[in-house]
Amino acid sequence: MTTIQASKLNTLQYDSELCCGCGMCLSVCPHGVFGTNGAVPGSQRSEVAVVRGDACIECGACQRNCPTGAIEVESGVGCAAAMIYSALTGRKEECGSEGCCS
Repeated sequence: MTTIQASKLNTLQYDSELCCGCGMCLSVCPHGVFGTNGAVPGSQRSEVAVVRGDACIECGACQRNCPTGAIEVESGVGCAAAMIYSALTGRKEECGSEGCCS
């Protein structure tokens, strides 16, 4: 098993052996934690890697959308940027809203 702890700052763990290269994590991560190392030789899929592990805010979007269970994270904190923006402005904001991480 090749599970790696992506950062000492969060609980994100990624297992490249379970990854099917679908790229869902690339699409759903609001902070660009995942990237590609290019195409896998002899395949139409890309090799996904953690490229910005410290940027993970533990929102859980990657884990919820990974079809193979290659990603684990203790989610529940939500988008930290949205929480900070809400505290500063007094308005309820959600991740992806104007002023947040969109």
